[in-house]
Amino acid sequence: MNILGIETSCDETAAAVVKDGREVLSNVVYTQIPLHQPYGGVVPEIASRAHIEKISQVVGDAMKGQSVDAVAVTYGPGLAPALIVGLNAAKGLAKSLGVPLIGINHIEAHLHSPFIYDSPDDAAAKLADPREIGPMLGLAVSGGNTVWIDMPECGKYEVIGETLDDAAGEAFDKAAKLLGLGYPGGLKIDRISAAYRERFPNEPLVPFPKGRPRDGVTALAGLPAELCVSFSGLKTALLRHVQQNPGLLSQDVEKEDFGGYSVPPAVAHVVASYQEAIVQAIADRTRAALRRGSYRAFVLGGGVSLNSRVRAVLTKVCSAAHVPLLMAKPKFTGDNGAMVAGLAFYRRNVSGDAALRADASPSLQVGLT
Repeated sequence: MNILGIETSCDETAAAVVKDGREVLSNVVYTQIPLHQPYGGVVPEIASRAHIEKISQVVGDAMKGQSVDAVAVTYGPGLAPALIVGLNAAKGLAKSLGVPLIGINHIEAHLHSPFIYDSPDDAAAKLADPREIGPMLGLAVSGGNTVWIDMPECGKYEVIGETLDDAAGEAFDKAAKLLGLGYPGGLKIDRISAAYRERFPNEPLVPFPKGRPRDGVTALAGLPAELCVSFSGLKTALLRHVQQNPGLLSQDVEKEDFGGYSVPPAVAHVVASYQEAIVQAIADRTRAALRRGSYRAFVLGGGVSLNSRVRAVLTKVCSAAHVPLLMAKPKFTGDNGAMVAGLAFYRRNVSGDAALRADASPSLQVGLT
């Protein structure tokens, strides 16, 4: 069964055709990063306009030479103006082709990304069918989400922990802006940090907070504090560190190359320290979550899952827990249509007439049907 997946939840216009939920036959992504860089973050109105301009071309390129049996689309969560573009395009296309429409949850799609492949040599191609692996623990970590999810079986999801404020990717971007590194900040912070740690492996890092909320905080909404994280205090600690060290961002300080970026060594030190606080916060919650269940795999998805330090630390965490770590191929870590089309083979949040009547759901919860 070939399914066309359409993804426009944020600032990527993406479409892909996937066979039987796993094999990627085509994958097209148009990124809007250059459009949003002057503003230091994604502007919903600009994102929506760019989706409108590019959606026909992206979908057309993905469908070249392909026949499809269904159309799947992200209808939430995400930016409302962006979601509407993809949803409306998918509705019109499904009607014109005379095929079913399937609505998919964006976060759940990220957790399917480790199972998709475009080459028989990919590690994902050698994995068992996801219906045969459960129970699994999932972590979707991106610019908009940081959430731990219990998956007792394929297609079943329950949130057991999450960020109470910023997602990890957002925390990276805000730090990069504060430190003058520009937008987007995740890749820059990762490369600068890796280079700094390699050059100064024994240098003590700034002890930034790892953001564990207190038990009983209203924002937990019944979730256990040990599985939740708050990055607002970390951002405040970074701001105070910069304020207490006024020479840190001085233009007169000599700069050096760290991972391809020219920054003062003191800034690289702060960048590495900040990243480590986020990574260890994620690792601590993951350890706690793995102790709470008997899992056969840990599934990692989302754009921040491409971070080299996140991957290295979570590999050790899973090894210590004797649980296999399943990670997406780098090209499938960000927002893409392949993860949407792949999941639609196994999971239908809404389908048929209900999907054709569905509205964009910016705050769509994981596990809802």
